[in-house]
Formats: sequence, structure tokens, C-alpha cells
Amino acid sequence: MHAYFGQVWLVRLVLQRALAAIYLIAFIAVERQFPALLGEHGLLPVPRFLAGRGFWDAPSLFHWGYSDRRLRVVAWSGIILAALVLLGIPQRGPIWLPVLVWLLMWALYLSLVNVGQTFFAFGWESMLLEAGFFAAFLGPSWMQASLIPVLALRWMLFRTELGAGLIKLRHDECWRNLTCLEFHYETQPLPNPLSRAFHRLPKSAHRFSVAASHFVQVVAPWGLFLPQPIASISGALAILQQLLLIVSGNYSWLNWITVALGFAAFSDATLGVHNSLRGAPIPAAYLWVLVALALATVAASIQPALNLFSRRQKMNYNYNPFHFVNTYGAFGSVTRVRYEVVLEATDEVVLTRATPWKEYHCKAKPGDPARRPPQVAPYHLRLDWLLWFLPFSVEVYQRGIFVPRHERWFVELVHKLLLCDAATLALFREAPFRAERRPAYVRALYYKYRFTTREEQRQTGAWWHRELLGEYLPPLSLRTFESRHGAAEWR
Repeated sequence: MHAYFGQVWLVRLVLQRALAAIYLIAFIAVERQFPALLGEHGLLPVPRFLAGRGFWDAPSLFHWGYSDRRLRVVAWSGIILAALVLLGIPQRGPIWLPVLVWLLMWALYLSLVNVGQTFFAFGWESMLLEAGFFAAFLGPSWMQASLIPVLALRWMLFRTELGAGLIKLRHDECWRNLTCLEFHYETQPLPNPLSRAFHRLPKSAHRFSVAASHFVQVVAPWGLFLPQPIASISGALAILQQLLLIVSGNYSWLNWITVALGFAAFSDATLGVHNSLRGAPIPAAYLWVLVALALATVAASIQPALNLFSRRQKMNYNYNPFHFVNTYGAFGSVTRVRYEVVLEATDEVVLTRATPWKEYHCKAKPGDPARRPPQVAPYHLRLDWLLWFLPFSVEVYQRGIFVPRHERWFVELVHKLLLCDAATLALFREAPFRAERRPAYVRALYYKYRFTTREEQRQTGAWWHRELLGEYLPPLSLRTFESRHGAAEWR
């Protein structure tokens, strides 16, 4: 096998350090955001979610009791373990030590994802879990590197790339007629400072980019299992595309973990290191563990493989509660128009047309038209992402909008803003009211956004132009909220 795929001692080192860095960022995001979103007094409290659910429905350490203190113990344990792996410390120990550390990180993060509900329902959460599980078997640095876990990660890269390519071709006509990027940079969840420049590229550049994307995601992945250097070329193409996505938008660690997986396609020789068969031989007992891993991966891959070739292909689907060998895909459809829900508050008790309202400014989601979109990835701002999804259920007409229902977490968010809950306010970049001065009302307006033209930019300096379309949520006071808290429209 080594003659066909090449040696992977350096590849193993890169994979371990890169995945550890992403785990570190993920656990930091958990420590900072989880209590406000899902804690004891969060928007979707974990204890309420776990009530009536068995362990095998959602495997998690929190079945034995949840508290925000325990959550922070889990988060800080993950931060410390990820930092140790990033420094290469467990890899210097006995063979069982890096295995144990990685499996602990995987179990801790699995415990979070399985109770995270909609705030953790992103494909890259499962990607991190699956990659972390396979990384557990890469082995210590003093031992020869096995191809089995590296090939498992390469198989994961294949499913990620091909799944994303096929879901695009099957689900949205604009991917087939090469026009999706005429909208995507403007309507993507969290644009970054360069997104407007990418949006302004000529249509010919957009069409070439879509065609190139189809080649990288549908054709090139088949080369991942061919001899070197073909496999490395396929991996390099995937990495190059992900780097372009990184500089054009904020997608949490989705692109970064795909870059890390891209290195699984390389060999040490293609990375410039030769004669790398170094270290002690792999013990026979550990070889049997790796064989068992390979067999389990093959068995678990049957359904995800069939899904790739199904006309009803699923996107970001888990076939088991342990997130082991999943199906992936992103942006199967692209929105043509950007709509935003903007939260506002006032401290005036009597509402009139002249009532001044002040906005809550999110950390990354477009709000203030004059603000430049920030660069936040690979950090994950979960509230900003969930707010981006809200407009998908709204019906827009010439004379206004129709909101069929409000998400439970959003109503709870408004309640927290009325209470000036400190943990919730910390999820925003800027809040107009604090505990010492509560708002009397909170409302949500519905806007249509677009990037400014060059002429508009010169005249106003603004990044966005927005048009008010209607009221997503009417003004709500703490009194009216509490009187209707059990009503069906709020639940």
C-alpha cells in the first residue's frame, strides 16, 4: 500500500495539528456561547430537550445531569486537550495516550452536538466529529504512520467534495446554468470584507468559477484513490477551492476542516519529504485495531455511498447518533435576494410614529448599512447564522410580508432582550439597552439588503443598501409577552 499511496509520517503530523486547532476553536466557541443559547436559562435549555429522551436517542454526558458549571468543565476540558494535541504532547507518549485524548475530545464534543438542537445542526459539526474519531487512530509520532486512518480521512474528503458537487447539480438550476455566483456572494450567510469585491466580478468570471467548482467537486475527487501524484493533485485542487471560499466569506470552520482533509490526499514525498519510513513498527495488537476500524468504516459507508448516487440525495445527514461516516453537502440551493431580520428596542412606554427605535447590532450578520462585513471564520457565531435562516419561511408580497410562525428560540431571544439578560446581550456586538435601563418594547423589522454599487459607495460610504419591507415581529413588551407566553403562536 505504501508503494501505491506513499509514506504519510508528515501527513499524519499535519492532520493531527490542523484538526486539533479546529477542535480548539470549536471548544472556545462553546465556552463563550453555549450557556446563553442552550444553558439552564438559555433560549433552548438542554434540560428541557433531554426530558423524555433516552441515551441512545442522543448520546451525551449530560444525560447524567446538566448544569452550566458542568458545561464549562466540558468546554475547558476540550480546550485543554485540544491545546495539548496542538503542541504535540500526547503524541510523544505511549500508543494509548493520543488515542485516549482524541476519543475524549470526540466524546465531549459529541455530548454537545447531540443536545445542541438547531444551534448545532450544521454539517461541519458532524465533519469535526467524524474527522476527530478517525484522527484518534493516527498514532503517536514515534511510531510508523498507518495508511488506514489517513485513507479513512481521504474517503471523508471524497464524500464531502462529491456530495457538495452533486447536491448543487441536482437541487438548483443556477448551478447547472453557471449563474449561482451572481447571487451567492451577496446572499451568503455572513459576508466578509472581500465578499462585495467578489460579487462585483464580471459574469464571465462567475460562470468560469462555477464550472471550475463542478470540476473540482465532481470530477477531481475520483483521483483521490489513484497513485501519486494524481491523488495529491486532487487534494491540492480541493484545498485551492477552499482557500478561495475562505477569502470570500465566513463559513465557520467548514472550509478549514476541508483544507485539513485535503492533506490526507498527499504523501510525504509530494510534501517534499523523502525516506520518511521512520519510527518503531506498528504493534500487532494495534494493527488489529486498525483493521477493525477499516471494516467498521466500510460497513458504515454503505448508506452514505448509496446516497451519493440517489436522485433524492440527502445533504448533511447522520446515519447514526455517533456521527460516524455521514453524508455532506452545502449550498444545494442559492437564495437570489438577501432578506434580514433586524431587532430594535425603545424605552418609550407610549408608541407613536415618532417613537425612536434603536437597533441591536450582531457581531457579523449585516445590520448597519455603513458597517464593513467583518472576518470571523473559522470562529462560529451561532446566533448570527440562525438569524440568517429566519427569512426563509417568510412570504414576501408587493404590499408587505406574511410570517407564518416564529421560531421558539427567536421568541425566547426577544424575551431575554426585554429582560436585558447579560449572557444574551453578550451574543451581540452592541445592545442599546442594559440591565440598569430596560427597554419597554422590542420589535423586529424585515429588510431587503443588497451590496451598494460603486457610485453609491462613493456617495455614501455605505456597504449595504436596505429597503424596509414590513414588520417581522410587532412591538412586544414584557407584560404582553408574559401574558401570551403559553399561546400557540409563541410555541
